[in-house]
Amino acid sequence: MNNKRTKFIVFLFLFTLIVTAISPLRTASAAENSIDVNASSAIIIEESTGTILYGKNIDEKLPVASMAKVMTEYLVLEAVKEGRIKWEQTYTPSEYVYKISQNKEYSNVPLRQDGSYTVKELYEAMAIYSANGAAIGLAEIISGTETNFIKLMNEKAKELGLTNYEFVNATGLENGDLMGMHPEGTSPDAENKLSARDMALLSQKLIQDFPEVIETASIAKKTFKEGTEMLNWNWMLPDSTIKGYEYEGVDGLKTGSTNKAGSCFTATATKNGMRVVAVVMNAKGENLHSARFLEMEKMLNYGFNNFAVKEIFPAKYQVEKQSSLPVVKGKEKSVSIQTKDPLTLVIRNGDEKAYKAKFNINKDKLTKNGELTAPLKKGETVGTMTVSYTGNGEALSFIQEGKQPQVDVVTEVAVEKANWFVLSMRAVGSFFSGLWGTITDTVKGWF
Repeated sequence: MNNKRTKFIVFLFLFTLIVTAISPLRTASAAENSIDVNASSAIIIEESTGTILYGKNIDEKLPVASMAKVMTEYLVLEAVKEGRIKWEQTYTPSEYVYKISQNKEYSNVPLRQDGSYTVKELYEAMAIYSANGAAIGLAEIISGTETNFIKLMNEKAKELGLTNYEFVNATGLENGDLMGMHPEGTSPDAENKLSARDMALLSQKLIQDFPEVIETASIAKKTFKEGTEMLNWNWMLPDSTIKGYEYEGVDGLKTGSTNKAGSCFTATATKNGMRVVAVVMNAKGENLHSARFLEMEKMLNYGFNNFAVKEIFPAKYQVEKQSSLPVVKGKEKSVSIQTKDPLTLVIRNGDEKAYKAKFNINKDKLTKNGELTAPLKKGETVGTMTVSYTGNGEALSFIQEGKQPQVDVVTEVAVEKANWFVLSMRAVGSFFSGLWGTITDTVKGWF
C-alpha cells in the first residue's frame, strides 16, 4: 500500500513539473497569435494581394486628419505622369495658401506671398513635413481651386473602389481651421473621413500605381528652400531624427492628428519579402504623438511574425481530375491543361498545405457538350485557377471582395484542326456507332 502511494506521489510530482514547464510555452504561443490594438479602428493588409491580416472596426467612417494627403499625393503623381503638370513648373501662392502657410499651429513651411515654388518643392513639403499650405497650393495648381480639387478627390476615390469616404479639403485639417476659407459646398465644421479599410486601400493603390512615392515618404529630414528644416512626422523611419520609435523596414507613409481624429498613422514596411500596409485611427495612449507608433509597432510585429507570402502552387500545376478537356474537330480528341504561372498567397505560418485548388473553365470557350473547339494554340487561356482554404481557422479575407489571387489556366500543347477526311470518317463512325447501339437496344427488347 505504501509502495503504491509513493509511486502515485512521484507520478503527481512529475506531472506537475511537466505541466508547469509547458504552460509558459502555451502562453507564449497564444500571445504570438493574438493582438490587442488600443485604437478606434485598425487594419493590416499585405500590399501585393490586399489580404487582410488583422482588422478592428475597419468599415466605420472616421476622421483621418492629414492622412487625407495620401489622396492629394496620388492626384499630384497622376497629374505629373499624365503630363498635366511638371515637377519644375513654378507657382506663386494665392492669398489663401499664403495665410494658411503662415499659421504656426499647423504643420507648415512658411511661403512668401511673392515667392515662386516648384511643384517638386511643394510636393516634398507635403509628403515629408505634411505642410498644409503646400498641399492647398498643389490643389490649386492641378484644379485651379481647392473646391474643384475636392471634386476630383471624391471622383478618384470612387474610381479606385473606395466605398466609405468623404473628402472636404486637400489637407486633412478640420474645415473650422481654414479661417473661413474652406472649399465651397462643404460645411464649416466638416472633416475628411474614411474607413480604415478605405485608407488602407487608397494607400495600397498609391504604392502600386506610383511606387516612387516611397522615395519621398522615406526621407527623414530635408531643408526647404526658404531654410525651413523639415523633419518627417513618421518617427518609425529607421533613420528618424526622433529616436526611440524606429522600426526596421518602415519606409512610409503618412501620419495625421486633429482634435476629432486623434492620433492616426498609415504605415508601410517590408520584411522577409513581404510588404504590408497598416492603418491605426485614434490610437489611445498617454502621449498623442507617440500612441500611434506604439500601437503600430504591435501591428507590424503581428503581421510579420505570423504571416508570409509563399508560392503555394507552381507554374504548370494540374488539378487532379481536371487535367484535360475534350476537343472537337481536332487531330487529338483531348488536350492537357495547366496553370500558366505560379500562385502566390499570403498564409498564416503553418498553413502551407491548407489550400485546395480548382480549375474554373471559361464557359464561352466550350461547346454545349463541354468541349473545346480546334484549332487551339499552345498556352491558350481557357480559364482560371482559384483556391479554397481547408485549414482549421478562418479563411483570410481581402480588402476588396472578388479580388482574391488567381492564375490563368492554359493548354499545355497546340491542337491542330483535323482535315475534312478525318472529320468525315469520325462522322461516319459516330453514325454507325449510334445506329448499332439502337439495333442492339431493340434486339434486347425482343428478349
